[in-house]
Amino acid sequence: MKLYNTKTLEIEEFKPRKEGEVSLYVCGPTVYNYAHIGNARPMVVFDVLKRVFEAIGLKVNYVSNYTDVDDKIIHKALEEGVSEEEIANRYIQAYEDLRKQLNIEQPDHCPRVTHTMDSIISFIKGLQDQGHAYEVNGDVYFSVDSVSEYGSLSHQNLEELDAGNRIAENEQKKNPLDFTLWKKTDKGIQWESPWGKGRPGWHTECVVMINENLGQTIDIHGGGLDLKFPHHENEAAQQRAMFGHELADHWMHNAMVNIDGEKMSKSLGNTLWAMDVTKELGTNLTRWLISSVHYRKELNFSDETIQAAKTELEKILMAVHNATLKVKFADVEWNFSVDTPSFDRFIKQMENDLNTPNAYTVIFETVKELNASIRQKEPDYTRIMGLVNSIEKMMDVLGIKLEKVVVSKEDKQIYQAWLAAKKERNFDQADQYRNILQEKGLI
Repeated sequence: MKLYNTKTLEIEEFKPRKEGEVSLYVCGPTVYNYAHIGNARPMVVFDVLKRVFEAIGLKVNYVSNYTDVDDKIIHKALEEGVSEEEIANRYIQAYEDLRKQLNIEQPDHCPRVTHTMDSIISFIKGLQDQGHAYEVNGDVYFSVDSVSEYGSLSHQNLEELDAGNRIAENEQKKNPLDFTLWKKTDKGIQWESPWGKGRPGWHTECVVMINENLGQTIDIHGGGLDLKFPHHENEAAQQRAMFGHELADHWMHNAMVNIDGEKMSKSLGNTLWAMDVTKELGTNLTRWLISSVHYRKELNFSDETIQAAKTELEKILMAVHNATLKVKFADVEWNFSVDTPSFDRFIKQMENDLNTPNAYTVIFETVKELNASIRQKEPDYTRIMGLVNSIEKMMDVLGIKLEKVVVSKEDKQIYQAWLAAKKERNFDQADQYRNILQEKGLI
């Protein structure tokens, strides 16, 4: 397995710390609104990664959090006159519903910030005790000067960052790049702490939830490219400060989603809610489109890309449907063995930094072979079943479910009667049988 590491900017051989197991953390949503299609991309990307690991025999310990305390949640709660918990629960449920809608395998743990508060406060206090954090008027800041290699994950130029931050400099900070660990507040939800009432900063929350659920150094930390800086950079800095080692061996980031070639944003009014997209396109088409572009390249949603994805997917589904009918109408008992060579070629591409475009090519090649097999005068049904099973297994790794074709005893009788009527040149009778079969979607 080879994966691109954002920190080293290289594709590296992936070796988990613990043989046979992978620890994976993916930053989850801040739950103040519904997920848009950009939020859905990491959901699909890392679900596919998990499925690839499982397909090659690895156990995945997968954690993805919910940030359920944030200024945006507080503002929305105040606007609606309800509690922050009610807002958070509403959108957590919506996110869970979207997971099911997108056929996303449930992570092993989905920790919430509000359930981790004692540990977060303890972690911040530990950073302060070690001289990596300082308190000013009830606010606590992390000192980036106290750690080496700050900026190494995101490859930022610290001088340029420093100049940019000085434009809106916070006079309480020792360095404009220092970031908030604890925020004094008198508005919204708050907790008691050694520095007074307040709430934590975003960047500390994930570090603590990783430590609690997966350990101090994990195999893979993932998320959208927009999180690389400052969020992931600041996570990594805190872990080095507290424990003297890296938070993750491997950092993975998926690229952004565009709408009709433009960046999706509220200001442009082109935000697509993931729930609406999936409802309109269906689970399979949505997932097929998202995975059609390599995860490190920008994904464009447009009428053209949707239509292209639809055509591709229908071609695959039709081939599997026709091949399955061919076997079932021949009254051959289904053999569940998989055509190993085709599936191995598919997995080889997926093991190469999740190269889904090349993996799609393998699927199309297998479909072409399947179509040729069912056109043979004397079909090799064992071969046909092996290819169908291989395609179904490939699609399962991509999180795409293929509907099982059901053929009843009566259906088989009608099919045989149709063939007999054609052979006897009884075309009126043949047309009647054909119409019945067509209405059932069997020919």
